[in-house]
Amino acid sequence: MKSATRDMSIRKLQTAILRSVSRSFYLSIRLLPEQLHEPVALAYLLARTTDTVADTTRISGTVRTETLKMLSNGIQGRPSREVVVNLIASFVPLQENVAERRLLVALPDCLEWLEHVDAADRNDIRVVLEKITYGQMLDLERFDNPTAIRALQRAADLDEYTYLVAGCVGEFWTRLCFRHVRDFASASEAEMLALGKRYGMALQLINVLRDAGSDLRAGRCYFPEEELSAAHLTAAQILSEPERFQPIYRRWTEKAQDELKCGMQYSRAIRNRRVRAATVLPALIGARTLALLRDASTMALQRKIKVRRGEVRRMILSLVATFASRKPIDAMFERFSR
Repeated sequence: MKSATRDMSIRKLQTAILRSVSRSFYLSIRLLPEQLHEPVALAYLLARTTDTVADTTRISGTVRTETLKMLSNGIQGRPSREVVVNLIASFVPLQENVAERRLLVALPDCLEWLEHVDAADRNDIRVVLEKITYGQMLDLERFDNPTAIRALQRAADLDEYTYLVAGCVGEFWTRLCFRHVRDFASASEAEMLALGKRYGMALQLINVLRDAGSDLRAGRCYFPEEELSAAHLTAAQILSEPERFQPIYRRWTEKAQDELKCGMQYSRAIRNRRVRAATVLPALIGARTLALLRDASTMALQRKIKVRRGEVRRMILSLVATFASRKPIDAMFERFSR
């Protein structure tokens, strides 16, 4: 691909495609310094591509797993790009969401873009995508029968899952920022890596809590069998007896709230205000989501709980208006946590 054509494709990926698959993320990435736009946007688009493949339920779990393996290898630069692109092409017509269909069509441009980013950024993108795709394949293996609700066995399995699909993203973000942002944080890189990992895991746990009802209806229970058994409850009984499930749900909600504080600690340590604003936004959205889940109580399993787009925009405007100063973001977090 010629340089001018490649630059045009990258601009399209960073704007139209990125905005269509995640409007909130698109808004937050615009808060970042320019040097972070490229690696963060590309990693996100590749992760959304693998996620779209994993979620194409009209194709068997076995085929999706094999496709993810090939796609992962393609991101690592192992098989020929044509092989990967041809394989993914069969998934394109099955996407009901137009944005996700366009995302899969754009895979060749994403892989081309990956070959031309900075070598250190490319390595970090490949490391984080390898972990994410492994987590997605593990998920397909664990929940291979959508007609029967299966639960994870142990709390450690849920921790493993949240690390593989999100905790590693916190580590990725940290490495990028220490490399690209001068005098990035008041804490050491090791401390920030540990906090970033826990922050990412907290955000994914919130997703698990928010999507618990729809996951159960799809045959997936991320809440550990060992905890359900102790409460004399099966995964299949959760939707019909939500009151009995509430103590388990509340414990994981409280854990998510506690772990989310790591995100606030991480954000407060960031010196660059633009990076701090982009970094703290998911914690604020997460805190508000948890508050909505608590208010919904047992009905959280029956309806979609989501922070409205208008609220997210107001959060962003508040961050901009206060220059993401530490005291105002602490106050916002406390307010949204109520």
